[in-house]
Amino acid sequence: MNENDEPVAYMERTRQYYRALGYAQDYVWAHFDDVPFARLGKPLAEARLGLVTTASPPGLENRDAHGVRHVWSGDVAPPPASLFTGNLAWDKESTHTEDRESFLPIETAAGLARDGRFASLAPRFHGVPTEYSQRKTLTEDAPDVLARLRADGADAALLCAL
Repeated sequence: MNENDEPVAYMERTRQYYRALGYAQDYVWAHFDDVPFARLGKPLAEARLGLVTTASPPGLENRDAHGVRHVWSGDVAPPPASLFTGNLAWDKESTHTEDRESFLPIETAAGLARDGRFASLAPRFHGVPTEYSQRKTLTEDAPDVLARLRADGADAALLCAL
């Protein structure tokens, strides 16, 4: 394997970055003792799929008056031409987010539904903020996005993170 083809050691790179910033303690990655996922209760071909992204609405950071980011939703049809990703941490020197389909694959998913891979796509996709608070994720954002997915009749969700 060519050295340029090797995967980025993201977690170790993040540890080194935080150490270089002077933090005395390494970043603590979110973890769950009990995995909050369930087996799909029907065949995938009969399931409605919801899409979840970490991007924000176009041109916005999705913050309220107090600067707090919240879960948001957008219509699948018509799909947005782009979403806001400037507030997210990703390697901006090695890649880009100009191809919205790479992190919110609405057209690809719709094609898979037409091909019978799953029954349908939920009418909305949902944006989940990337917060550094496991508590906020568990107590606010995760229940909010779950309620939105259930309101849309989704049987499963595809998490499309940047």
